[in-house]
Amino acid sequence: MDNHYNGLKTAALFGAIWALLLGIGSLVGGGQYIWMFALIGVATTFYGYWNSDKLAIKAMRAYPVTEAEAPVMHRIVRELSEKAGKPMPRLYISPTDAPNAFATGRNPDNAAVCCTKGILELLDERELRGVLGHELMHVYNRDILTGSVAAALAGVITSVAQMALFFGSGRDRGGNPLAMIALALLAPMAAAVIQLAISRTREYDADEDGARLTEDPIALASALRKLQYGTARAPLPPNPDLVNTSHMMIANPFRAQDVSRFFATHPPMPERIARLENMAGRRLP
Repeated sequence: MDNHYNGLKTAALFGAIWALLLGIGSLVGGGQYIWMFALIGVATTFYGYWNSDKLAIKAMRAYPVTEAEAPVMHRIVRELSEKAGKPMPRLYISPTDAPNAFATGRNPDNAAVCCTKGILELLDERELRGVLGHELMHVYNRDILTGSVAAALAGVITSVAQMALFFGSGRDRGGNPLAMIALALLAPMAAAVIQLAISRTREYDADEDGARLTEDPIALASALRKLQYGTARAPLPPNPDLVNTSHMMIANPFRAQDVSRFFATHPPMPERIARLENMAGRRLP
């Protein structure tokens, strides 16, 4: 398997977001308020992490399915879970034509995998197996925790930057008003960019590890190619609930023109496909 050092990239990005947080905290009120925002961030992280499965499933209006209702999906996930030595997650289907899939849950014992009606109609069984392997690896790699922490840190940075205008902008407090205004505007943007970069590195890891689990990188590459066009034909509406869960999905669920590459939660599809094809040592016809 190609080693793209995604874990190292994730660690470096977390270092950058912590450096940004500590740098801002040192500027606001002499750093005396940073503990308050850190506590808010911890609480937000815990709530989002603990309830991640409920929030995402509710946003997609998904419902649980039995083996009789979705035999192929159950068979694939059971086979891959047993191969990985992990418990069987709960399975859901979302009644939307937009082709996509996601996994959520705080750990392998409390995990859920959801496929949309659209993706089940779009992919053949081999491609679906590739997608489900990708989603299971998000759970096994604890990417839900990673995403929750990154989102909480980004939220703390945004809060600290906004409070800078109230607690650190006056010259009597030793602050530069123009610098604080710039901080309040630019720091949240920088935090969001780093958070999204963390999400993109986790997608690369899930692609590679999922392909290793299924032993079929070409199947996932083929599925991603279909999803690239399928999501363009049937995008999800960019409402707030779906935007907040979009980073969990295997493909960007919105229209490409609605999301710039700089602020995308997913790496470009051509790059993901190329990496998978390189893993297999050949190109798709």
